[in-house]
Amino acid sequence: MSDVLVGMSGGIDSSVAASILLGQGHTVRGVTMSLWKEGRAFHGDMTKDACFSPNKEEEIRKAAAVCAALGIQHTVLDISDLYESTVLRNFRDEYLSGRTPNPCIWCNPIIKFGAMVDYARTAGLKFDFFATGHYARIENRGGRLCLMRGADPLKDQSYFLYRLSQAQLSRTLFPLGNMTKKAVRAIDVRLGLHSADQDESQDFYSGPYSDLLDVEPAPGDIVDTSGRVLGHHNGAWNYTIGQRRGLGIAAPNPLYVIGLDIKANRVIVGEANLARCTLVKASQINWVSLPGPEALATPLRASAKVRSTGSPAPGTVCMEGALLSFRFDEPVLSPACGQSLVIYDNDSILCGGIIEYAG
Repeated sequence: MSDVLVGMSGGIDSSVAASILLGQGHTVRGVTMSLWKEGRAFHGDMTKDACFSPNKEEEIRKAAAVCAALGIQHTVLDISDLYESTVLRNFRDEYLSGRTPNPCIWCNPIIKFGAMVDYARTAGLKFDFFATGHYARIENRGGRLCLMRGADPLKDQSYFLYRLSQAQLSRTLFPLGNMTKKAVRAIDVRLGLHSADQDESQDFYSGPYSDLLDVEPAPGDIVDTSGRVLGHHNGAWNYTIGQRRGLGIAAPNPLYVIGLDIKANRVIVGEANLARCTLVKASQINWVSLPGPEALATPLRASAKVRSTGSPAPGTVCMEGALLSFRFDEPVLSPACGQSLVIYDNDSILCGGIIEYAG
């Protein structure tokens, strides 16, 4: 059996993951990362669960209580400085450039599976593997570690993990990968670790994103493709490609954000047909099941996701110069620059990258 360090949020999934590893005979320790820096502005709901929140003491208390109930050691690591300088800086820079970042996708390889593991070793914790409550799987195929979709299609979290390196995958365990959420909840109820009405999941942030952007309101226009003014806003960076709700515009048919002109501070909207596209290109590629760009020297049939929700859609993937290119068989709704294009072969992730073009 191995020594396993488990990332503990205090929630159901990480708690059950730790319990399962204990049941398998592993020596288990829990670790919780503290990300919030005192003095940061917050105008959100303190009662909501969020990964990044001033309510960090409550999260730590919950994680410590679960670890105590399971009879395992619990350690708290302050990673707030690095989180601010990497994940939050990327988040701010991307939004203010008119792009749509996904902070969880940056946090996982850099912070959760990276710095937290390194900080834990520096703090003197000894362990062979790091585990989390993510719904994903890892398989060894021909000496290469493949990141697989979780067995529960409604809870699969592989999209958020596609940037993990081979080295990170080699020391990672996902105890819930072959389980359904229903089965996990049943274990949690049996153990009595949480109440039956425990919240399902955590958001990234429970306040307005303007808290994190540190920028003054800048009134501007919401326009259609002809430039006709339909409404007004307080900063184009507050909107994302594909956004439909919160536009404050009355129209015969639903309108979507189809463009952001940051220099002119304009939000461009249009009907659903203008929000769809078939060709998506990405940079900053992470190779997962595939060893590198040479594997896509000729087009390959696969499927892809441009957002975390929904199922992968079929199409053709290839390399176009330094960019990963995917052409969908049918148009998809509003891929956004800054989000991730993740390529699948059935349940296995082939590769993925940050979207630079959609058309």
